[in-house]
Formats: sequence, structure tokens, C-alpha cells
Amino acid sequence: MKTCVSSYSFSRYLSSGATDQLGLIRLVKDMGFDAIEFTELKSPEGVAEKDYAAMLREESEKLSLPVANYTIGADFLNGESPEREAERLCGRVDIAKILGASGMRHDATGGYKGAEKHYKTFDDALPVLAKGCRMVTEYAKTQGIATMVENHGFFCQDSTRVERLVSAVGSDNFGLLVDIGNFLCADDPSVTAVGRVAPFAKHVHVKDFHVKSGTDDYPGAGWFCTRGGNYLRGAILGHGNVPVRQCLFALKRAEYDGYVSIEFEGMEDNLPAIEIGLDNLVRFISLI
Repeated sequence: MKTCVSSYSFSRYLSSGATDQLGLIRLVKDMGFDAIEFTELKSPEGVAEKDYAAMLREESEKLSLPVANYTIGADFLNGESPEREAERLCGRVDIAKILGASGMRHDATGGYKGAEKHYKTFDDALPVLAKGCRMVTEYAKTQGIATMVENHGFFCQDSTRVERLVSAVGSDNFGLLVDIGNFLCADDPSVTAVGRVAPFAKHVHVKDFHVKSGTDDYPGAGWFCTRGGNYLRGAILGHGNVPVRQCLFALKRAEYDGYVSIEFEGMEDNLPAIEIGLDNLVRFISLI
């Protein structure tokens, strides 16, 4: 397995103006990562997105730091139509290709909105989601790019649900971005969940959380509720309650040998938190 980090992990560092996504490539290289993953691109004023993607690729190639994955939002249920959303996402595939990424993660949906959310189930949504994902991955395959959804957003988060989505799409070019921590948002134990979906992994997020029972008092700022009412707070990788090494072992047993990308969401300062996380990640990989 090779180490990677999501640009999302540096959100506060980027928003402070300390650097931009282009400068982040040098920083990530100097930190010792094997690759970088970009979320939605934020082009400087006056620079077209495609030109900025080309600039990012040029810098990554100059520094021998591959762009492992491109991560964007999507929603096949609540837009104008699933077809129009798929068309938009095919345009994102073109950006992924310019970046030199071999994979692109897009959301499926955050769930039904309005009155529908009270009586529409995942079974109702599954055919729509599968159709949209299939349209995108069929185009992406012609461009040499794998597509995937992440266990993310409560509605499409359980391991059983994302497994069913992969099966419904039915393409070897489509799989999962397996986020080992995000399963906890749906109260799905990480080890069980990762063991179930590891065969479908196209990319991996190694994320850690501090966990408190919902029977306790609300811990305060920085914590959020899981679907079942437990409390989570982003943690430095290795400092929280997610059994990271055991999850990596489950992935290895499923013969996953791609990038494992730190996605840090904690309250700590980005740079030292990510550096500690990388040290722990390298150690965990060496032990499995």
C-alpha cells in the first residue's frame, strides 16, 4: 500500500491563505507522502479550471508526486434529473484526466429531501443511483479512469448499502472509495464494514474519530451525532477509536494494494496533525 493525503485535510491551512492547491503539492511531497488527492479545484481568479488542472498536473509530475484521485460532490436524486447530473459528472471526468488521476470519486446522494425523505427508502433510490453511476463510469472507462462512490452522507453510508450499489451498477470500472472511519457515522462498526466491502475498493480514506456513547451528555463544540445518536469528533490518525491497523489488514487480505489517503477532520492544527498521522500510517502499514 502507498500513502496519500487528501487536500481536504488541509482545509484550514488553505482557507487561511497560507498556500493554495498548487503550493500544496510541494508541501505534501516534503512531508513524505507518495501521492496527493484533490477535492474540488479552486482556481485562482482569472484562471480557467482546465488550465489550473494542467498546472497542478505539471507540478505533480515535476515533483514526482502523482495525483492519485479526484474527489467531487454529486446528487442523483435531488437535481434536475439523474441524466443531467451524469452529464455534468462526465465533464468532471475530463478534469480528472487532465489532472492525471486514475480515479474519480463522486457522491451518489445525501438522501431524499422535503416530504419524500419521510417515506422513501434506499430501495426506492437504488435504481436511480445505479443508473446515474453506470452512465458516468461507462464514459470514464473510455478515458481510462475508474469511478467510485464513498460511504458518505448518512443515506448512502452503510456497508450493506454501498455494497448493493456496486452490485447494481455491475461494472468492473466502478467501485468504492472505502472510508474506514465514515462507517461510524451510520453506526456501522468499521472492521465489519471494511471486511465486507474491501473487495470493491478502488481507493481508501484512512480517517479516525473519537467516539462517545449517545447515552452520555453532549460533549460540546467539535462533536457531531451519528445517525443513531452517538457522538463523533475527528481525530489524528491513530489517536482515535477507529481500529485503523485492523481495517488495513482487512483490505490487504482482499488484495488491495493501492493508495491509502489520510483525510483529517480534527480540531488540531492541520500540519502537525497530518505529520503525526503519516508517521502512524507508515507504521501500521509495516505491521500488517
